[in-house]
Formats: sequence, C-alpha cells, structure tokens
Amino acid sequence: MSTKELIDSAVEHLHAAAGAKTVYGDPLTIDGRTIIPVARVAYGFGGGTGTKKAGDGEPGNEGEGAGGGISAKPVGVVEVDQHGARFVPVAQTKKLAIAALIGAGVGLVVGVMLRGRGART
Repeated sequence: MSTKELIDSAVEHLHAAAGAKTVYGDPLTIDGRTIIPVARVAYGFGGGTGTKKAGDGEPGNEGEGAGGGISAKPVGVVEVDQHGARFVPVAQTKKLAIAALIGAGVGLVVGVMLRGRGART
C-alpha cells in the first residue's frame, strides 16, 4: 500500500468517526423536552516515508506509515421545548476560574485583616 493510500485511508476513517453523529448525540426526550448532546470534535493525521541508504552496495531500508487520532469533548446540550430551542453549556470553565480567583483574593484580604486585628488585642 502506498503512502498516499495509507493517508487517504486514515483520513476516510477519521472523517467517518468525526461525523455529525459524534458531534450531536442521540436526542433524549424527558418531560416534554428534547435534549440533544453536543460535543467538540477534533481530529488529526499524519504520514510519511523514509529511506536509509546502505553503503558498499548493500540494499537500503525503506519504511512508511500513517496514523491519526480523534478527540471529543462534551460542551453542552441543545434543549428543545414548546418555547423554542436553547444551548446550555456543560461547564463554564472561565467563569469558574474567575470566581475561584476572586474568592481566593477575598480570603487573603480577610485573613490579613483578621491577623492584624488579633495582633492589637
């Protein structure tokens, strides 16, 4: 099998795996609402060939290969009901990180204030 055929085969396999069915899962109907899971899907691939020349009339070595991978992360759901459709994110990482930093900052300020107050008494 040539390198081009290997790469084409890898691309075809990954493309089939990263289709709409992977991004949007099977819909679920719960209490009159339809829930459609949504994922962020990424895939990549690569391939190549190589030849090692041998000296003194010895035959050289040749090799080729291809490979790829896929990643899918849940990002939320589409919720459909009688009022319409809306996207509900699974996690809001950025907001949680900001809240954690603010909480840590407030905790430090309160700790310093209480420590200073305890030293005066």
